[in-house]
Amino acid sequence: MTHADPYRDSMLAEPCTILHFCRLPMSTPEPTLSAEIFPDQQLSTISCMLALVIAAISWFALSAQTDITIDRVLVHGMTVMDGVARLSSYLTNLTILLSAVGFSALALPGGNPVSRFFRKPQVITAIVAYMIFVGIAYNLLLRQLWQPTGFRALVNESLHTVTPLLSMVYWIFFVPRFQPSLKKSVLWLIYPLSYLFITLWRGGMSGFYPYPFINVNELGYPHVLLNAAGLLAGFLMLMGLLIVINESGKTLFLRR
Repeated sequence: MTHADPYRDSMLAEPCTILHFCRLPMSTPEPTLSAEIFPDQQLSTISCMLALVIAAISWFALSAQTDITIDRVLVHGMTVMDGVARLSSYLTNLTILLSAVGFSALALPGGNPVSRFFRKPQVITAIVAYMIFVGIAYNLLLRQLWQPTGFRALVNESLHTVTPLLSMVYWIFFVPRFQPSLKKSVLWLIYPLSYLFITLWRGGMSGFYPYPFINVNELGYPHVLLNAAGLLAGFLMLMGLLIVINESGKTLFLRR
């Protein structure tokens, strides 16, 4: 038994706000991938509010982590710019910035090119994939290395647990299904691969590597590249899982 899919019946949707539901005629042509943005959503108020919550937590976590990092480097006699450089060395911080910007675009009205870019289902799906990957990697590989307390524990859980879980919930229930393509999916790899290459380059000059599994000083390049290959394989598996859910698992997860 089949039914109409409102996500595939419209090309453009008026940006949703917390105060009203989006409304579009149901007879518009099926969208192309390059132009597709978030169409009519029956629960648009809920989706916008959840996106706003995720954006707020992301901005809070990023701001708090920035303050913590800069304070720490100043204590060691370094500068604010050193703190910014150290902050940008971590994949978590860069990814939470993507989350903050992306979910802000989903939560707030706006028809500018940046907002329209982040409203494309495949773009927000990529951001969610990065968030989930960061959360899994931290909880499997890094959690046992330190146990923060108090405010730092709150920030840490916001970065590595709360935001990834909420972004996954948002994706399951509110991101429209999209037509995947190999070319578009390969673009998802630009961000993590660029991070790896830049981090190894910066580490070669400064001697600082943000994560122990890519510490060339301790492990050497062969071991680091092997670890990176394992992480890349894990990310590819995550990508594949999201694409499978997008294609065939929506009914199971109540996605339309």
